[in-house]
Amino acid sequence: MKKYVIGLDYGTDSVRAVLIDTENGSEITSSVSYYQRWKEGKYCDPSANSFRQHPSDHIEGLEKTISEVVRESGIPPEQIVSICIDTTGSSPLPVTTEGKALALVPGFEENPNAMMVLWKDHTAIREAEEINTLAKTWGGEDYTKYEGGIYSSEWFWAKILHISRVDEAVKNAAYTWMEHCDFMTFFLSDHQDVADFKRSRCAAGHKAMWHESWGGLPSEEFLNRLDPSLGKLRERLYKETFTSDEIAGHLNEEWAAKTGLTTNTVITVGTFDAHSGAVGAKVEENTLIRIMGTSTCDIMVASGETIGDTTVKGICGQVDGSVIPGLIGLEAGQSAFGDVLAWYKDILMWPVHQIMMQSESISEEQKTKLASEMEHELIRKLTLEAEKIPHADTVPVALDWVNGRRTPDADQELKAAISQLSLGTKAPHIFKALVNAICFGAKKIVDRFEDEGLKINKVIGIGGVARKSPFIMQTLANVLDMPIVVAASDQTPALGAAVYAAVSAGIYPTIQEASMKMGSAFEAEYQPKAEEVQHYRELMQQYQKLADFVEYNTKLKNNRKELQNS
Repeated sequence: MKKYVIGLDYGTDSVRAVLIDTENGSEITSSVSYYQRWKEGKYCDPSANSFRQHPSDHIEGLEKTISEVVRESGIPPEQIVSICIDTTGSSPLPVTTEGKALALVPGFEENPNAMMVLWKDHTAIREAEEINTLAKTWGGEDYTKYEGGIYSSEWFWAKILHISRVDEAVKNAAYTWMEHCDFMTFFLSDHQDVADFKRSRCAAGHKAMWHESWGGLPSEEFLNRLDPSLGKLRERLYKETFTSDEIAGHLNEEWAAKTGLTTNTVITVGTFDAHSGAVGAKVEENTLIRIMGTSTCDIMVASGETIGDTTVKGICGQVDGSVIPGLIGLEAGQSAFGDVLAWYKDILMWPVHQIMMQSESISEEQKTKLASEMEHELIRKLTLEAEKIPHADTVPVALDWVNGRRTPDADQELKAAISQLSLGTKAPHIFKALVNAICFGAKKIVDRFEDEGLKINKVIGIGGVARKSPFIMQTLANVLDMPIVVAASDQTPALGAAVYAAVSAGIYPTIQEASMKMGSAFEAEYQPKAEEVQHYRELMQQYQKLADFVEYNTKLKNNRKELQNS
């Protein structure tokens, strides 16, 4: 009997279910659901870097996508043997003693603090600073050392600490907190005791400072020094963590009925999208996987012998088994990648929305058609013109920190900048400067890994940007001075989740074997062009000078604030 699995991939804007044939990784069918409340801009305040999502968006999407792939495939339910969920992260949410999302409890339905705190939410910058300061000064274990030595406002403890300080009602009503990947896995599972539910090693190790060497989560004493509520919360979280080749439970009766599956369907331990994406792209040692979308995640794996006692500075953690059991998973990334270009596009579209769409000179139908055409063509036209710009032209120098800096060396207070503007600077020049900036940010990550002794022989690009923009990918190959291959699958994270599901269901003995059989093929390769490599090295030096200047002045400004406050 042929066997199939479902990879369920929760992204920033939508959730996608992909039904996969375990023999060869081929996609049978897929379904996507966009988050309606999120699409309407509810519960978010971009000006304050506050981004929250209502769990109802995720639950509605869960039912729609899984039931559709089951129904449309026509495959008997008993042949769909396992589901694995990957999500963004760190994206925690508060839950009750029964494991119910607090935003589903009467009285909290419209409270953003009771919802999922999305990965890109940066409201906890001050709390992250407190964690970093305490970790370095309290006289005990430095719990950030396996997190790159710097704890980020994008991560678990900082976000919970912030919510506990700004919303007493949520703090008191939350029995515990769960990462999104753990919550959705628990939601489907027949194992309904939140106290001993199997939590993701990937999420805990990379975002919650969990490590075996100090017995799991940071000590109660350390957390109490931050806030006594965190010390109390620790006992209601977890001690052990589990890799995503393990079974978390089986599909519960309610969701078997809703999805058309059976209660024999295995529910696999959850994971993060970037890590499952690496598995879907056939990650192996000395390979850097770049998941390139609105932001990036950069994933590597290495043996314990290769890593030794090294703790790689300034990344998003190194965790045993977070990608492949038995290997150390290493994560880095950029807080904005495609988002940098989307920001620029929004600026250029402002007059369209604010002037043209209000005009009485043309019909509503013409307005809609023109706006749609401009939305569709703008980036393509900018790309064509940017490619024509000769080296002799002065292209501005830009930084990619429009959403802060994730790695190397997390600092979400840093802002982007553009220099060397002149009256000769046109829209394509700025666009090219921004493309250069996101590629230079990638180069900084590669340099950090290699400076720490991790050799990179191959780069694999996955995600929308990798597949849709040859201009960006060729620029990246020139900047990195490395060949880059692009995974052919549109759904590499979901495919990687399906690989985990196949192993947890016993179809393959190891993640490596399943990945090689089921993982994505490759559709394109970009080689660095020798004549361009030196040019980009010179531009990289200008990028570094601007970065040093902005970072120095940001620290100076913050020091002045601290002096004034004291």
